[in-house]
Order: sequence, then structure tokens, then C-alpha cells
Amino acid sequence: MDSSKMEWYVLITMPRSEKKVAKRLLDMGIESYCPVVKVLKKWSDRKKTVLEPLFRNYVFLRIDYKERFSVLKDCGAVNYLYWLGKPAVIRDHEIETIRAFLNEHDQVILEKASIGKSTAVVITAGAFLHHTGVVQEVRGAQAKVLIDSLGVQLVATLPISKITPAPRG
Repeated sequence: MDSSKMEWYVLITMPRSEKKVAKRLLDMGIESYCPVVKVLKKWSDRKKTVLEPLFRNYVFLRIDYKERFSVLKDCGAVNYLYWLGKPAVIRDHEIETIRAFLNEHDQVILEKASIGKSTAVVITAGAFLHHTGVVQEVRGAQAKVLIDSLGVQLVATLPISKITPAPRG
């Protein structure tokens, strides 16, 4: 990994402080992005459209890998989001996709991706670590995953916590 390369990371914030953290980062000269959506709030006496963060407790920031921990001291953030033991890196095109999507659509709702039948997945733990497969069945917190490997088909029943949706494309 080129440590001098500026990359996007996900900063975890205290609850309801995403916009404040993003502003503090900008004030520090660090490129940050807190995607917001318009939400109609209703009170007993009025209605008002407010901007709320699309991703609760998350702010994206673009920073050099070596500088990433200096941010935690100054801006009021909790930690970075980690994936497989390393700070999660968000690709530039993914940030641009979020921006473009929010520019085109007013009413946006964030839904967690679910793992269901026929979902392509990557196994994240155990003997089949990093192998890909297709979910054949889901029962509670267990998924039966078909793994094509060595010209044979292996079917393993795995906890859903040990698989993740495979990247598309």
C-alpha cells in the first residue's frame, strides 16, 4: 500500500454529531463528506424539512494513511470503521456515486443490505476464508452456501456473521 496516497476512510462519530465533525474536519483543512438527506419532521404544532446524515455516526474523510490518527485527537470522532482488521478504505468512485445519487434523488432511505437466497457472498472466517459462494438457503442466523472449488461443489452451513455480500462486477 502506498502510504503517501490520500484515500477515503470512514470516521465513526458520537451520535448526532456527524455534521459537526465534518465541519471541524473542513476547518482543519481535511476533505470530508457527510452525505445528508432531506427529511420532513413533524411536531405537534408544525412541520419542517431538515437535513439529516444519510449514514448515522459516519463521516467520510480523505486523508493520508500516516495522518489518520491525528484526526481522532482534534475533531471529536470516536474511531475509524475497520474491515478485516484494517481501516476501511472507500474508493473514490463510491464517494462520487453517493454524491451523484443524492443530487438526483430527493427522497432517499438507507436500507441495510440483506443476505438472502442466491446472494453471492465472500466467506470472512474459517477454513474457506476469502472463498466465494452463493447462498442456497437462510435459516435464522445460518446460511447454506454453495462453494464452487476444485471442480466440485461443496455446501457449507455457516453463521451469517462469517459471510459478506460479494463485490459486484
